[in-house]
Amino acid sequence: METNRDENGKILVTRSSLPSYEEYIEMIKPIWDSAWLTNMGEFHQRLEQELKEYMDMDRLVLFVNGHMALEMAIQALELTGEVITTPFTFASTTHAIVRNGLTPVFCDIRPEDYTMDPDKIEALITERTSAIIPVHVYGNLCDVERIDAIAKKHGLKVIYDAAHTFGERYQGRSVGEFGDASIFSFHATKVFNTIEGGAVAFKEPWMEHRLNCLKNYGIVDSEHVVWVGGNAKMNEFQAAMGLCNLRHVDREIEKRRLVCQRYMSHLKGVPGLKLPRYQEGLTPNYAYFPVVFDGFALTRDQVYECLARENIYARKYFYPLTSQFQCYEGRFPAEETPVALWAADRVLTLPCYADLALEEVDRICRIILNPAGFGGLK
Repeated sequence: METNRDENGKILVTRSSLPSYEEYIEMIKPIWDSAWLTNMGEFHQRLEQELKEYMDMDRLVLFVNGHMALEMAIQALELTGEVITTPFTFASTTHAIVRNGLTPVFCDIRPEDYTMDPDKIEALITERTSAIIPVHVYGNLCDVERIDAIAKKHGLKVIYDAAHTFGERYQGRSVGEFGDASIFSFHATKVFNTIEGGAVAFKEPWMEHRLNCLKNYGIVDSEHVVWVGGNAKMNEFQAAMGLCNLRHVDREIEKRRLVCQRYMSHLKGVPGLKLPRYQEGLTPNYAYFPVVFDGFALTRDQVYECLARENIYARKYFYPLTSQFQCYEGRFPAEETPVALWAADRVLTLPCYADLALEEVDRICRIILNPAGFGGLK
């Protein structure tokens, strides 16, 4: 049986999707011939165009990773003061705000989908607020309609951290169409990867020039440097991997769907387990399989240990909240976002990737259910 364990016999929470070795080697041959390794070469331009077509968007700029994409989107929109965001996210979201000299103001989340609670946003808006940075979590979209209405009412920018939602559509629209900008990560662990990589999708045409300047030291041409930029360019080897993986991404998403479906067949209806669910009108990408253990026979941490003893490594994702990080100690009381704190203490994302054997999903579920006294799979 093919199990797709790592070299140490472990099943990790995720595993990178890759083309065949031969396909990638064939793809990168022209890079050697041209000796053009970076600075928006042919593969970079091809990938940018193919992603626009795949994601059904007109405006998109590639970056070396999703974090730099977010940092530079913040810079391009010239945000100031305070930014309303969520603590139930990966470190990158909060760090990008703080590294730009801004103050994150944490909004609580909705218990049904872990995204920012729009009912709690307006109470956090002050005269210093310049933007909202919500996060689409586990492939669940934020309430984009209500957030858009609040932002327009108060004259705020909206940047969505869309790292979990590559390829998704909502009500027939690409997820990249919402807000003033949406940030995507193409990290090796994502549904679609360029080894490392990222992109900004955006509304206003002027942002393309500014983002391309910011990611290349602020350089316009050989004699003009108009922004204090950084170095965040995607190289040709990353773009080549992206071009290969884009050929296969729909099939990879379908394989992920089967993995998630198998989990659901075993765990649905089990008391004390809250399983993923997607809002109506969403075409999901099955990026993650989060389970909240609340009232289950075992705690989240006990389940984590049961799996780890069998060389299966789930992830407490997201734990701790970013507001609880040591680097922010004393600045952001986690008690002010009680729903996020509740979720962070109970959620466990189970292994989920395209090549995870369904028999391994059966085994993972058996390990979860049997020590809890359920006696086996249904």
